Amino acid sequence: MEAYTKIINAELKRLEESKTFKYETPLNSPQGGVVRVNGSEVVMLASNNYLGLSDHPVVKEAAIEGIKKYGYGVASVRFICGTQDIHLELEKKISEFVGCEDTILFSSCFAANEGFFPSLTNEKLDFESYKDVFYSDRLNHASIIDGQRLCKADTTVKRIYNHADTEHLRQLLEEDKDKDFRFKIIATDGVFSMEGDMAPLPRLVELARQYNALLFVDDSHAIGVCGDYGRGTPEATGVLGQVDVITGTLGKAIGGAAGGYISGRNELISYLRQKSRPYTFSNSLPPSIIFGAMAAFDMLSKDRSIVDTLHKNTEYFRKEIKNLGYTIIKGTHPIVAIMLGEAALAMDMSKELLKEGVYIKGLWFPVVPRGEARLRAQVSAALSRDDIDRALDAFDRTGKKFGVI
Repeated sequence: MEAYTKIINAELKRLEESKTFKYETPLNSPQGGVVRVNGSEVVMLASNNYLGLSDHPVVKEAAIEGIKKYGYGVASVRFICGTQDIHLELEKKISEFVGCEDTILFSSCFAANEGFFPSLTNEKLDFESYKDVFYSDRLNHASIIDGQRLCKADTTVKRIYNHADTEHLRQLLEEDKDKDFRFKIIATDGVFSMEGDMAPLPRLVELARQYNALLFVDDSHAIGVCGDYGRGTPEATGVLGQVDVITGTLGKAIGGAAGGYISGRNELISYLRQKSRPYTFSNSLPPSIIFGAMAAFDMLSKDRSIVDTLHKNTEYFRKEIKNLGYTIIKGTHPIVAIMLGEAALAMDMSKELLKEGVYIKGLWFPVVPRGEARLRAQVSAALSRDDIDRALDAFDRTGKKFGVI
C-alpha cells in the first residue's frame, strides 16, 4: 500500500506545484445568479443554471409535490418496478419539446452517451460479420469519447474530424462510401462546452442524409438555452425534427438537478430500453426530479420570456467584456470563453475574482489544449443588469492587476 500512496502523493504534489489542482469552493446558499461563499454574496458566473431554474419557486414547489404524491425514490430500475406513470409523462414532454418521436430517461447525460454507442455497436448475431464507424468532432464531450471507447475495438472504426469542419467530415465520409459499414454515426456536441460555439447542424444533416449516416447530437448545453423557445441547437439552426438522435440533460438549464435522456425514433428508443446497460442497471430518476423537470418544460413551452432574458444578458455581457479589452471566443451562447493562455494565470485570476465578488473557474489542460487556458463565464437569466455590471467592474480591476487588459 505504501508504494501506491507514494505514487498518488507525487501526482497530487505535481498538480499543486503546476497550479492545475482543482479546488472545490462550497456554496452556503442555493444555486442562483448571486450565491453566498464564506458568508459573502458573490455573482455566479460558473454555473450551468442558465435559466435560473435551480431555485425557481415553481420548480421547487413541483419537486415537493412529486415527493408528496410519489415518494422520495423508486428503489428499482425501470424494467422491474421502477417505472411510474410520471416517467412516461416526462419522456413524452421531452419528445414533443425536442421534435422527436420518443425519449428514454437516464441518470445523467453522461450515462446516456455511454449507453448509446455500445448498445448499437456491440450487439450482433452469431453469424454476422460487420464493422461500424463513428465520425466524431475533435472537441466532443468526454462522455461521447468514453461512450465510443466502450465499443468493441475489432468491430468499430473511429474517425475524428477537425472541429466543426464539415468539409473534412465530407472527405472522410467520401473515403468510406464504398466500404461495407453496418452503422455510420456522425457524433457532435450541439454546443461545445469549453468554447461556447455551435455545431453546424444544417450541413451535418445534409451530410448524414447524403451518406446514409445517423446524426447524433449531444445538446446538453443547448436545451433550454438556444432557439427562441430553448428547444436547442436544432431550433436555433432551423433543423428542428431533422436530427436522428438527440441526447441532453436535466442537470443544467432544466432545473439543474440530475438526469439525462436520449430522444429519437420509436424503434431506436424501444431498442435502447432493451439493450442499454446504464438504463437497465441504474435506479430510475426520483419523483422530485421528474416533477421539477416537467414544471420547467411546461414553463418553457408556454412562455419564452426567461429565454429572452438569458439571450439579452448574454449579448450584453459578451459586448462589455470585449469592451474591457478581453479576448473571447466569438459566439452567441452564454458560455463565454475568456482566453488567458496559461493555467497558472487562469487559476490566480479566478481566485482574485472571487475575492472581488465574482465566482468563476479557470479551465486548463487536459480539459482544454495546452496554451489555451481560460476563464469560462456562464451567463444566466437569474442575473440582473446590476449583477452583470458588478461582475464587469471586478473583471476590469482584476484584468488590470494581472496585466491582461
